[in-house]
Amino acid sequence: MPFVELFVPKGSLDTEHREKIGGRLVSEVMLAEGAPDTEAARSISWLVVNEIDAWFVGGQQVPADDKPRYVVRVGVPAGSMNDDKRRDIVERVTRVLADADEDPARFTEAATAWVHINEIPEGNWGARGQVVRTEDIIALVSAG
Repeated sequence: MPFVELFVPKGSLDTEHREKIGGRLVSEVMLAEGAPDTEAARSISWLVVNEIDAWFVGGQQVPADDKPRYVVRVGVPAGSMNDDKRRDIVERVTRVLADADEDPARFTEAATAWVHINEIPEGNWGARGQVVRTEDIIALVSAG
């Protein structure tokens, strides 16, 4: 199940745009990942929004009134991805961001959004004070 982190410059997203992105981002990643759409799967698929005070590109601070830039980090269990799933995640995440933006065409530029897929090695997930393994996740979402 994904853990998604959205990084944006502080104040660059109003409530409407934050809700528009937040409401879709995790579900799109779950679809690309092949996760079941169950209450149990949704309960462990999280998104956090990090508003960054200072954003620099090429050593220069991005002006506060610039259009938002994004970094999206998607954490998934190692071994759950292949190139097609990775490509699908990047395309879906970029589409969600573009759909919420007033200038969707700018998402064809590298300076607008980056997507990082972090595959977490087996034994490096934890919940309830215990290590959670891939088979534990599968059992949870299959039972739900």
